[in-house]
Formats: sequence, structure tokens, C-alpha cells
Amino acid sequence: MAGRRIASSALFRSLAAPLFRKDGSASGVFRRFSIAAAIEEPISPPVQVKYSQLLINGKFVDSASGKTFPTLDPRSGEVIAQVAEGDAEDVNRAVTAARKAFDEGPWPRMTAYERSRILNRFADLIEKHNDEIAALETWDNGKPFEQASQIEIPMLARLMRYYAGWADKIHGLVVPADGPHHVQVLHEPIGVAGQIIPWNFPLLMYAWKVGPALACGNTIVLKTAEQTPLSALYVSKLFLEAGLPEGVLNVISGFGPTAGAALASHMDVDKLAFTGSTSTGKIVLELAARSNLKPVTLELGGKSPMIVMDDADIDQAVELAHFALFFNQGQCCCAGSRTFVHERVYDEFIEKAKARAIKRVVGDPFIKGVEQGPQIDEEQFSKILHYIKSGVEDGATLVTGGTRAGTKGYYIQPTIFTDVQDGMKIAQEEIFGPVQSILKFKDLNEVIQRSNKTRYGLAAGVFTNNLHTANTLMRALRVGSVWINCFDVFDAAIPFGGYKMSGQGREKGIDSLKNYLQIKAVVTPLNNPAWL
Repeated sequence: MAGRRIASSALFRSLAAPLFRKDGSASGVFRRFSIAAAIEEPISPPVQVKYSQLLINGKFVDSASGKTFPTLDPRSGEVIAQVAEGDAEDVNRAVTAARKAFDEGPWPRMTAYERSRILNRFADLIEKHNDEIAALETWDNGKPFEQASQIEIPMLARLMRYYAGWADKIHGLVVPADGPHHVQVLHEPIGVAGQIIPWNFPLLMYAWKVGPALACGNTIVLKTAEQTPLSALYVSKLFLEAGLPEGVLNVISGFGPTAGAALASHMDVDKLAFTGSTSTGKIVLELAARSNLKPVTLELGGKSPMIVMDDADIDQAVELAHFALFFNQGQCCCAGSRTFVHERVYDEFIEKAKARAIKRVVGDPFIKGVEQGPQIDEEQFSKILHYIKSGVEDGATLVTGGTRAGTKGYYIQPTIFTDVQDGMKIAQEEIFGPVQSILKFKDLNEVIQRSNKTRYGLAAGVFTNNLHTANTLMRALRVGSVWINCFDVFDAAIPFGGYKMSGQGREKGIDSLKNYLQIKAVVTPLNNPAWL
């Protein structure tokens, strides 16, 4: 996700440092899992909602039906704002605007350098409004403000500068033919791109999709997640301020079965990109195929192994595995949700992992030093608690956590299970929450086989000091990303995507540009050529 790491455990330790005494004990009201007073009385966010309508053809407008829906504060479940609810008619209006902007407008016809300048101006505006955007993201999503303001919003700007740099470096080829012909291979913008983004990283997923599409000269209809519609509307207004022509970027808020389905099945959308669950990804792919067979890129679910070998520094491994799972309230598609620990260090690891989880600071995400805010909504909150109950019923050992934190909002205690077996639900299904499952293994061949025995293949983590072990695992694990002695490193140039049912195609890096380009071969005869 941008020219630096998505986060590091060291950064989060530094953010939390003011909350702890030198002996490691909690200071003030910060004790064990939660900040009870802060959870019960949410802080008033330092931001106002400015945009809650649909963005179509460069203007904010009401939905055709006039309907709205509430977006909620996950700290309390209270309504933040009423947001325009787009449906099929609104999607059609947006696609019409995007089609006209592509077929008749200046965007694909202006120089690539001028497109890059607009992307860079947008990045400038993101940096100027960093804290306001971060506050809006925290309010609507529940992620810690420090995470949003110091990591994610700067990454948004970095990603846009990365794609601005690519805009005037997309070129074709001249290739030799076996006869007297001049052959050109052109890389052309694909047209109108439909994009559907998730709620866990709204603006980073916005950047992953909007950045390459615009750099290649396409126009866009983007549907936000119904849980987090606010930040995309805000930053899209900044795009207009940066000089993006009207109709090039259209933003629809609404629900999957209505707005999402209409976008996926629209006959005048040339390409579709989706990030979300595997089950929804299947529906999106089917709708695209049944309509105009538009190409689809999918970034879907995961059940990533985090492998701790017996030669690892256990203190570092515990901190890394903690970060790999609990970051962003555990709401990461690539979270290290299956922690495989070698039997020689298993007991020591569990003891230290439990202590680290108990120290994790849970509370209002606007408070400095809070590591974990609320889950996104009641549905996800209930789903996580259901998985925790399932782990207990299946025979796993609950060593810490296991219930809600406080009585208001969607906060859940950091939870750890040990004695987890491969066949248990908590080891097979994507929980998308702060629940760490720790599994024991004996040797390298065993952990390779067990790590790969899943329908997912998004990512994996490896913690070892042995280069040969690292080399063996990086090649044997059937996943799209392998992090060795690190986790969640998402630089802008690093491609991201999965094997198996974790998706198809790649986002970020040079590979993401291919998603938004058509390849055309042009052949002309040569009369008496001087050379071939």
C-alpha cells in the first residue's frame, strides 16, 4: 500500500508507550483489555460530515429514489449521517456519465503527463487535509486515529504519486515480423471501470483501484461499502479540486444486492474490480460473466499461516504474530490467523502471547495510544463472538479474552485460543476479528502440508533465523505474498493478490496496470523496406 510499511509492531509500541510505566504496567485508566470510561463515553470527533450524496458527473446529487440509509459510529452504534442510497438507476446514471467522459471527454485524450500532474495535485490535497480525512475514516470505521493519520492517509497520497509516475511511462512495442510488415503493439485504456471496495481499509482500497485506472486513462464508477461511505466521497471532492474532469470518477453509495449487482452486471462497464469476501466474489464474477463477459480482478478472503520456527527469537516472534493478527481489529484479509508454532517453543510462545494480548489497549480510537478500536458493526461483532463460541465448543482452549469489552459499541477483547486443530471452524474459516488461533507442529514438512491445506492462498508469514528454512517455505507455500521476519509490508510497487479462492489478478505495482489496459496489434505492409 504505499512507499512504506502498512505498520510495524515497533511503531505501535511507540504509539502506546505513553500508556505504560517503565515496569510495563498500565498507567492511569488503561488496564488490561479496555478503557472502560472511554468506551462508554465516545469522544466527539474533530470533523464534520460534508458530503453524503452520490457523486455523478462531477456533482453531488441525491439518489433517484430519494432514499437514504444511516452510516453508524461503531463506537456506539449511533447514526453519524444519512447517506444517499444508490440503486440500479443511479448506477446507470453514473455509467452513462463515465461512458460519455471516456468517449467524448478530455481525460483519455489529454497527455499522460497532464494526467500525472492531476494525480500529483490530488496527492498534495490529501496531505493538506490528512488529519480531517483520518478523523472521518476513524469515525466511520472505528480504526485508531493514529493508524489512519500516520499510516493509511499518507499511504493514500504515496500510492497516488506512484501511479502518477506511471501515467507517462505506459507504452507499447514495435515487434519484428517474419515478412515485410510493420507491427505495433498498443496498450490502450480499457474504458469504463466498475470498482467495488470494502469497509476494512476504505481509502487504501480506493487508492489500489482508482490510482491505476486513472493512470491508464480510464473512467470509473466506484461503489463504496455501505458501512463506510463517507471518506471516499470526501476525497473524491478533492479529486475534482485537483482538476479531474467531470464524469471521470463517479461514486455510488449503496448496498451489494442493489447497487453492487447493478454495477457488476452492467452491459456498458468494460472492466470490474472487487475486494471483499470469497462468497460475494463468486457472485460478482457470475454477474460479470452473465452480462457482457467483462474481465474481473478479485481480491478475496484469506486464512494466512504465521509460522514460528524453533530457532526464532520468541519475544520478537510473539510481537510479530500479535501484530499480524490483531492489527486493524483483526479485520484484514491477510491476517496471520493461523499461528503455527514449533512444539519446542510452543509453551513459551503461548505464555508470552497471552501476556501481550492482555496488555493490548482497547478503547475509543480517537484516544492517543489506543491499539484496538471497535469492530465495524453489529453483524461483524456478532459473527466474531459466534466463532469464539464455536472454538470453545470444538475443544480449543480459550486462554484469554473471549467476550465483549465494555457495554457500548462493538468492542471485543483480544482473544487467544490454543490447542487448535486443523478441522475446527476457527482454523478453517475467515473470522475477520481479534481472535488468534495457535496450532502446534513438529517439523517443516508437516507445517508446509498443513499450511497449504486450505481453500485460501492470500499470504503467509515466516519467522526463522535459518536461511535454508526460509527459502524452503517461500517456495512451498501456495500463497500470493510471503513475509519473512516481517508482516504486512505493502509498498506501492509490491503486487498483492492470492492463489486459489483468495482471488485472481494482482493489485499494486506494475501488474495492477495490466488490469486497466487493452492490448491491440496493428499491422501495416512495408514497401521495399530498408530493414526488417
